[in-house]
Amino acid sequence: MKRIMFVCKHNSRRSHMAEGFAEFMGAGNIEVASAGLEASQVDPLTVQVMQEVGIDISTHTSNALDEFDPQHFDAVISLCGCGVNLPAEWVTRPLFADWHLDDPAGQPIEMFRLIRGQVETRVQDLVQSLTPEINVG
Repeated sequence: MKRIMFVCKHNSRRSHMAEGFAEFMGAGNIEVASAGLEASQVDPLTVQVMQEVGIDISTHTSNALDEFDPQHFDAVISLCGCGVNLPAEWVTRPLFADWHLDDPAGQPIEMFRLIRGQVETRVQDLVQSLTPEINVG
């Protein structure tokens, strides 16, 4: 089973969208976690826009990256360009990517929806590449 870590600065928006989509699309074939360079709280608008597409992340919590062991993950995805700030043991996992997605913090809900769509597309591609035996489309 493949394991994915999604990382953002605060672990409050983009990383939770990615975690929610990966949990849904991976359907028990992958393990997923998300964390921030620092813990914060899950943004209520993030919960709302994910509920709009049928994914409930209301029980997600914001976690700090140092709560996790990088050796437990096959893929590490930075969603905010924070990869340059990650310790080497995180960026040297078998798969590392830095997606550089805009942060919708403080923006209207339409921006959250736009980012949600970008996250969904990228997570779909990622899950498909890690688990080609399942159809996530």
